[in-house]
Amino acid sequence: MDDAGEIHAFGRSLRRESSVWSRGGEELFSRSSRDEDDEEALRWAALEKLPTYDRARTAVLAMPEGELKEVNVEKLGAQEKHALLQRIAWVGDDHERFLSKFKDRVDRVGIQLPTIEVRYDNLNVEAEAYVGSRGLPTILNTYANVLEGLANALHLTQNKKRKISILHNVSGIIKPHRMTLLLGPPGAGKTSLLLALAGTLPSSLKMSGDIIYNGHTMDEFVPRRSAAYVSQHDLHMAELTVRETVNFSAKCQGIGHRFDLLMELSRREKEENIKPDPEIDIYLKAAATGEQKAEVVTNHILK
Repeated sequence: MDDAGEIHAFGRSLRRESSVWSRGGEELFSRSSRDEDDEEALRWAALEKLPTYDRARTAVLAMPEGELKEVNVEKLGAQEKHALLQRIAWVGDDHERFLSKFKDRVDRVGIQLPTIEVRYDNLNVEAEAYVGSRGLPTILNTYANVLEGLANALHLTQNKKRKISILHNVSGIIKPHRMTLLLGPPGAGKTSLLLALAGTLPSSLKMSGDIIYNGHTMDEFVPRRSAAYVSQHDLHMAELTVRETVNFSAKCQGIGHRFDLLMELSRREKEENIKPDPEIDIYLKAAATGEQKAEVVTNHILK
């Protein structure tokens, strides 16, 4: 009975000590997380006091050692650039999560991103071409076409080319926020339709009909600033790597509307006292300002 009593008392003491350790551990970890949250809250409070111009270039960056650092995204050191790329690496790993967070941030302040609706009505595309054996790309036909073209220009002979209808009374609507699949057999006019909508149809083809961008005709709207046709035959410089090619394109394109969007986001969030998501905030600031903006976009695309 004495041994049983000692075992029972020993078990009671172990349970008591384990409960003390568990409570102490919970308090320890909760205190640590509270300290980190308090530190981050202080950092954000300091950022909120900055003017909009400075706030758009300042972000809270988590360093590899766990330290929270207030940095200027336009003037980053080597270690800060490395920490920044590590912080935003998740963007490429979980692109859907990034887009969801970005949409939530924009929707919270009531910003509507620009969209484009394309309508085409009774679109016709015609071409003049030789038919039959004359249309074959032989050396004899090539010289004959050149000579006949000169004679036609001087009105010495009649034009033997025939009109071929590529698109005939095509109508449709391309809605924003949608992906449109265009199907058709070879020679159906898919490429001609896309070139016409992008405003890059060759001058040798004659087009009629209406193409409207957000209610504006092609004479009032510049489609090349909003649409592009990417050929299935890619042309690249053989001396450049994939990263260098994408980085060169990113530098040529500039920042577009990202900086204006960032400034408007910062202004509205300050007015409504909204704290943005740290990962989205530092990504947008890094992609819109600073020397590393092209590198940030390049890493995102390569991911």
